[in-house]
Amino acid sequence: MIDSVESEPLWDEAGFTAFLEGPAVDDAPRLFAVAVEYGHRHDGHIAAYGMAFHDHAEIISTDGDFRARLHTPESALTYFRDDNDTTPRLVWLSGTRKRT
Repeated sequence: MIDSVESEPLWDEAGFTAFLEGPAVDDAPRLFAVAVEYGHRHDGHIAAYGMAFHDHAEIISTDGDFRARLHTPESALTYFRDDNDTTPRLVWLSGTRKRT
């Protein structure tokens, strides 16, 4: 490892920022939601949001009282199943822009 105290920077600020954008984009997690469907497409709500990394997933419930680290995004569905007429499902988010 280079001694950062005694060596000169290899990049200017703009160049280093551009350099870091590559791995930031390449390694970014995919975003998803866990929706709970009531009946057969009668109603539903978003119960949690998550991030899918290359080797695991993380979720947090929308009410903030539940967090989990999982092997796969699909594993999150088991936490939102119940005996009623509900079905949990994954919704993959293709963008991060808010609808207006």
